[in-house]
Amino acid sequence: MRHFQSANSVALAAASRYVRGVLVREERSTDHAAVREIHRAAFASHPDGVIRLVDALRRSLTAELGLSLVSVDGEGSVVGHVLFTHNLLDAPPRLVYVQVLSPLGVRPDVQGRGVGSELVRKGLRALADDGVPMVFLEGSPAYYSRFGFSPAGDHGYRRPSLRIPKAGFQVCLLPKHASWMTGTLVYRHEFWDHDLVGLRPADPRWQLLTDGS
Repeated sequence: MRHFQSANSVALAAASRYVRGVLVREERSTDHAAVREIHRAAFASHPDGVIRLVDALRRSLTAELGLSLVSVDGEGSVVGHVLFTHNLLDAPPRLVYVQVLSPLGVRPDVQGRGVGSELVRKGLRALADDGVPMVFLEGSPAYYSRFGFSPAGDHGYRRPSLRIPKAGFQVCLLPKHASWMTGTLVYRHEFWDHDLVGLRPADPRWQLLTDGS
């Protein structure tokens, strides 16, 4: 499959606009240091693992379909970042190329202003234009439902790990989705390499699993 820059960079540039004083655009190499600091602040409980994951996932975009977007404020500072990367759905007839949204980070001092929302919406529109059938994530249903995400299990999808709370395993079905596309989500190896799949007992949200959610 084509990587994002060859498929959608022109369309994304044309669509880029300031939303609440913030411009959404593709990440550049000069943004990497700022992106690391955003995730360091946004994932304060385990920043180093997330930063290493971002660096590893970013390298996949040179050869595979994916998307790395940043939000830039009126002063030129990067204040938000989101990554979408190529993963697999093990459907009965064949493997299906899908995308996973992870991670999404917004600088704490600008959270609640729509920065993260615009990153997600812009990414979903671009991936839909490129023929991606669905996007998966692990996250809060209360937050992500506004973008069209819903519990993946309700659509016949199985979690890549039982350590992912059922309610947090979500999917957004895009126009190219077909009814036969069911099965198990298979995470790319970087998520496993950095042990960033699901929850561990030390996580305060572990109770979500023991409660059966």
